[in-house]
Amino acid sequence: MTAKNDRVVLAYSGGLDTSVAIGWIGEQTGREVVAVAVDVGQGGEDLEVIRQRALDCGAVEAYVADARDEFASEYCMPALKANALYEGKYPLVSALSRPVIAKHLVRAAREFGAHTVAHGCTGKGNDQVRFEVSITSMAPDMDCISPIRDLSLTRDVSIAYAEKHNLPIETTKHNPFSIDQNVWGRAIETGFLEDLWNAPTKDVYVYTDDPTYPPLPDEVVITFDKGIPVKIDGRPVTPLEAIQEMNRRAGAQGIGRIDMVEDRLVGIKSREIYEAPGAIALIEAHQALESVTLERMQRRYKRGVEQIWGELVYEAQWYSPLKKSLDAFIEDTQKFVSGDIRMVLHGGRATVNGRKSDASLYDFNLATYDSGDSFDQSSSRGFIDIYGLQSKLAAARDVRLGESSGY
Repeated sequence: MTAKNDRVVLAYSGGLDTSVAIGWIGEQTGREVVAVAVDVGQGGEDLEVIRQRALDCGAVEAYVADARDEFASEYCMPALKANALYEGKYPLVSALSRPVIAKHLVRAAREFGAHTVAHGCTGKGNDQVRFEVSITSMAPDMDCISPIRDLSLTRDVSIAYAEKHNLPIETTKHNPFSIDQNVWGRAIETGFLEDLWNAPTKDVYVYTDDPTYPPLPDEVVITFDKGIPVKIDGRPVTPLEAIQEMNRRAGAQGIGRIDMVEDRLVGIKSREIYEAPGAIALIEAHQALESVTLERMQRRYKRGVEQIWGELVYEAQWYSPLKKSLDAFIEDTQKFVSGDIRMVLHGGRATVNGRKSDASLYDFNLATYDSGDSFDQSSSRGFIDIYGLQSKLAAARDVRLGESSGY
């Protein structure tokens, strides 16, 4: 029996690779393995079944954490406030879940006396970086290993090992895709999708129905309080419930399908398919509310911050000092982002058609072109003269020095 401080905490999914990794780690390192499964709303098998499978595969302890509410409130909601879309499209489905999973891995390692954390990532993906940087940011004294990356645990080796040891895991069914999912969305890659010319087939999608043949339009009113959805159609909801309901309603309309080639952190371009109906619909609604509650320069500056925030989270910097500083700025912008957004969900689109807020900066009497207009139009002449003065002076200089653009 090895000492407790020689234990390895393994991020356990219940699948082939991490099931095989339990015994493989023991054989290669001589250490006991504690399996940790974290529920971030991925669905699929019951976590108690997964916990028992880990024990049956040789884990000395198996720990299950229900982190769905935590993930929705402390990770998805900051992403919503940031309107976070990596490269303008990807709502950080997997990137957001890695820090919370890492948090529970570190917590379990402390509890079970482990100084090494293991994960099932390959050496080509982003998640290896996200897990290890998150873990060492919280626990700089801990080490990280990856059996697939570090011990050459390829799929054919995994299948042979599982069959030899009669592990309680299906090894013959072939799934052409690599899939990661949680309540914020679903990521699909590999298989025939690696050929950029191949269109996704119907079996790729689970969270969304085909938008080509949608049901009748679905009108929804989302109420926000300081950037967080708190009611849907007048019914109070938690952040988790808001995401779940919008996943269901927007997903039924085929909203949130994304097909993109993204730049991975490790330098590889990767073709990714995402489904994020709730995330995309909520971000669309949140942006619409910000358009009427944020001051012009504040909103313009925030768009740049949002891009950097999304890149930091994508690139494993959830716990970085810069990301924490940007969090403070984004949180400050949300103090007046409260009100109602009405939108129609239909045929793959979430279209905003109504906005209402007590903190709105929209003034009907200033905006109207009808009678009752309170805007003093005579002020515009002097404003234009001053606003265009620098450009006017520069143009006159160009003409004087023979540098006229020829317009």
